[in-house]
Amino acid sequence: MQGLYAGTDIAYPWCMAFEIDIGFASLTGNKDINEDFCAAMLPERGYEGMGAIAAVADGVSQGGMGKEAAQTTVVSLLRDYYGTPQTWDTTVALDRIISSQNAWLAGMNQRRRPAMGMTTLTALVLRGQSYTLAHVGDSRAYLLRQGETLQMTHDHVVDHPDFAHQLVRAVGLEDRLVVDYEQGDLQVGDVFILLTDGVHGEVPARRLGSFVQDASAQAASESLVEAALKAGSRDNVSALVVRVLGLLDATLQDENRAAQSLPTPARLKVGDRLDGLDVVATVADNGINVICQVQDPRTKMLYALKALHPARAHDPEERTMLAHEAWLAKRMQSSRAADNLVHIHEQLPAGQERSAFYLLYDWHGGETLQQMLERLRRFTPSQAVTVCMQALKALGRLHQQGVIHRDIKPSNLHQGEDGVLRVLDLGVALSGREPASMRALHAGTPSYVNPEQWGFAVKGAALGAPAGKTGDAPEELPDAQSDLFALGVTLYQLVTGKLPYGEVLPYQVGRYYRDPVPPSRHNPEIPIWLDHVLLKAVARDKRQRFETAEEFLLALERGASRPLSAPQGTPLLQRDPTALWKVALAVSVLFNLLLMYWLLFLPK
Repeated sequence: MQGLYAGTDIAYPWCMAFEIDIGFASLTGNKDINEDFCAAMLPERGYEGMGAIAAVADGVSQGGMGKEAAQTTVVSLLRDYYGTPQTWDTTVALDRIISSQNAWLAGMNQRRRPAMGMTTLTALVLRGQSYTLAHVGDSRAYLLRQGETLQMTHDHVVDHPDFAHQLVRAVGLEDRLVVDYEQGDLQVGDVFILLTDGVHGEVPARRLGSFVQDASAQAASESLVEAALKAGSRDNVSALVVRVLGLLDATLQDENRAAQSLPTPARLKVGDRLDGLDVVATVADNGINVICQVQDPRTKMLYALKALHPARAHDPEERTMLAHEAWLAKRMQSSRAADNLVHIHEQLPAGQERSAFYLLYDWHGGETLQQMLERLRRFTPSQAVTVCMQALKALGRLHQQGVIHRDIKPSNLHQGEDGVLRVLDLGVALSGREPASMRALHAGTPSYVNPEQWGFAVKGAALGAPAGKTGDAPEELPDAQSDLFALGVTLYQLVTGKLPYGEVLPYQVGRYYRDPVPPSRHNPEIPIWLDHVLLKAVARDKRQRFETAEEFLLALERGASRPLSAPQGTPLLQRDPTALWKVALAVSVLFNLLLMYWLLFLPK
């Protein structure tokens, strides 16, 4: 990791990265050794989502190991932070590391009397558009925002003037450590100041703004420690200053915090106004989410507003899922997939603050493929192939980003008036950062879900193994092939008006006991090469299907010039392992009926 450290009598140069300015200084002052330690660390490539971390610590001089305690605590925190999973909340990551360090120091101190190796700690993480503060002891953190100075920490000391420097909480003091945490939103221009008691004990909070107003972070930190020494500080003096110059994209934690803190909009109807936007039409309501068409009255621009249904307003899991959709949509805007997705707005058009939690997307004229199918009854083969090729390019870009859509179907593919096919609704998409409850959800529209997700297994034909829904066939998690199967079902439906395995209603299980009928039997206009492509795309056996969007796309591009072979039909015994027993039972019943007829009616 890239790191910036300051300790003993060294002041390192300020650094600008990730739109922040960091500076720190630590001086011994009137003491023999410097038991303060401060440091900051910036992430390497690939870890940008973890943000930047900075910390100050003031080792407890009693016992003689304060310097070592402060240094090991800060260095282990900064280095180990980037080793925690990016899916963890920042408070969880910090708490795990600080608790581990505390257990180690406390264990060492139990064998020493008096106790040695204790330290205060104040740590700051700037991640996305939010900050997280962790605090133990009497070092302090201040926030300067819009001309006001706010003390963000509380000193953990004895509440008596004569014992004001006696700590009641410190890293290494006791086996169990309680850490104070504070989280909030960042604003451009915010300045965080982390100080040890050698500085904040001599420099009043009301003067802090004068040191950072027109100075760089490094100059401000140096001025603070020098002012403390001039004021007569007899302790080590350390200051760390972080100035926010610009905000990065919102993290998933940012979205989750907004989802949990903001209310759900009340039931919206035509004529209502929300945050300066007029509701002009209700588009969809599935009992979980509602989608409305809204308009900015100043510019007459139309937008799609998506929010939780009021009945789900208090469901934290539904809020988390919608927050994940917001985060994923914003993340995809910086990728090539953005060309085939609907743009999401982080800021409201009117510049107002959001009063509720909802998503605001661009509105595009045009129709979904489902609406076109209802109007046309079915597409011509050339029309269907054209839109399918556009969809495959979009899916390929999503899959390259590690995103699985999970709900590809005609109503989630929109043909805009500008000629661009867009993939709608990332509400159940998998990104690797989705909540566990969402990952375990059997999402998607049943008629478009591949057999493996229902627990249907088509075993190796060469081994003569059984197929179908069996007790030992676990349901598989969706992957890229799941999206391709759903798109194959969609293409089959566009050219035939029918579904290859029939319609599966909600709460039913898909039926995959037969191979699909060749689409050319439903529509004679379908050429043989497309017949073969479609049968491969929706084959019961996963191994016979397309593995990637690029492979599927290549088959459509080549068309009749290099046609695919038709996938082999599944033998009866593989489609239904009980077929032999069913035939035997039918023969037995027929034989018994004939025997009864002979005994009752034929002459003796």
